Amino acid sequence: MNAGMSLLMFATVFIVLLAGYPVAFSLAGTALGFAFAGQWLGIFDFAFLQALPNRLFGIMTNQTLVAVPLFVFMGVMLERSRVAENLLETMAALFGRLRGGLGISVTLVGMLLAASTGIVGATVVTMGLLSLPTMLRRGYDPKIATGTICASGTLGQIIPPSIVLVLLGDVLSAAYQQAQLEQGIFSPRTVSVGDLFAGALIPGLLLVLLYLAYLVAVSIMRPQAMPVHQSPEADAVGGLRSLQALLPPLLLILAVLGSILAGLATPTEAASVGAVGAMLLAASRHQFNLNIVRSVVRSTMEVSSMVFLILIGASVFSLVFRGLGGDELVEELLIQLPGGVIGAMLVVMLVMFFLGFVLDFIEITFVVVPIVGPVLLGMGLDPVWLGIMIAINLQTSFLTPPFGFALFYLRGVAPQSITTGDIYRGVMPFIGIQLAMLGLLALWPALATWLPTLVYGG
Repeated sequence: MNAGMSLLMFATVFIVLLAGYPVAFSLAGTALGFAFAGQWLGIFDFAFLQALPNRLFGIMTNQTLVAVPLFVFMGVMLERSRVAENLLETMAALFGRLRGGLGISVTLVGMLLAASTGIVGATVVTMGLLSLPTMLRRGYDPKIATGTICASGTLGQIIPPSIVLVLLGDVLSAAYQQAQLEQGIFSPRTVSVGDLFAGALIPGLLLVLLYLAYLVAVSIMRPQAMPVHQSPEADAVGGLRSLQALLPPLLLILAVLGSILAGLATPTEAASVGAVGAMLLAASRHQFNLNIVRSVVRSTMEVSSMVFLILIGASVFSLVFRGLGGDELVEELLIQLPGGVIGAMLVVMLVMFFLGFVLDFIEITFVVVPIVGPVLLGMGLDPVWLGIMIAINLQTSFLTPPFGFALFYLRGVAPQSITTGDIYRGVMPFIGIQLAMLGLLALWPALATWLPTLVYGG
């Protein structure tokens, strides 16, 4: 009966979320309701909830999670300082004389913005507002234009420093230690956010190269879909202007990622470097005053409060789920699946993919990963490889019609001439590229594990 109650609780919270109730309150409220029902039926012990204060105190004192508001602050500050606009104008001028040059520019700027902000929604909306009208004006096929913007906007999921990887790293670290303790290993190894950052670097850059290869192929095979644009700006752009636009964000990325990979700073310390660097960059563009700082701080507070409130709700949910025997049920189901660890991994990836249609990455990271993570890691999977697979899987989910979050972000800022069907058809080739990347990672896990081993040791 316990197992049935845990499954019913999971289904109930899913229905409540679909009804549009706030995520944090849906998780905590549903869990407490089932806790009282379980106590009344004699199948739940309230002693499980006594662990809640310790969990909340652990969240409050978690140094890794301090990186979240700092990275959010960095991203919002860069958005206000018009970095994306300057980058796009310069890159479009540099590649303007190439067929498909604007599409290539959008992808490269999306990559730089992903590495600078790590916020998917902000990147898609910014690129949609800045580049979509220009691409349409220059004769680009609406499907190519919208697909390129959506795909490049979701790179913030996988290219570090990514908020997804920060949260995923913290959750996977706990899951990895739990899996080892259950195996009788009382001096468990750990996995850090820095490991995930290093592991995501090669797959992220490879994904960008695959996007660019696709755009070049389309420009050759369907030249009318990506016409050449000759303009005085394309001829007039010089090295100094390019340097002024590209050098500051590149230096900021290098300072943040380089300090982590070189072992000079933790992700939290590097995030503070990024936040200060973003303020200096805004000041250098005369976009730094009290009103802007107030706006950035307010946005940072709103996003950070949402993240931590969801984390608290997910903590209540996971405690009650465990008290009802849900974790044992999940472990039993995954172990009994045909195909062993491969079958279990495939099922988990499919479940997360479909959950990505209706849940944000924060909910999936805090609710699903703590349940399935210890089981998969206990079956011998590498935690860095598992984390990168989850991140790319969710990135693919956010691109997939009809519910992908990136599609809704772009639909909200796209002109009326762009149909929803254009956006859906435009992202299909990029979804294929994402799935190919998942396949490559499954065949060659070293794509994700080689760099962390090289940098941090095996």
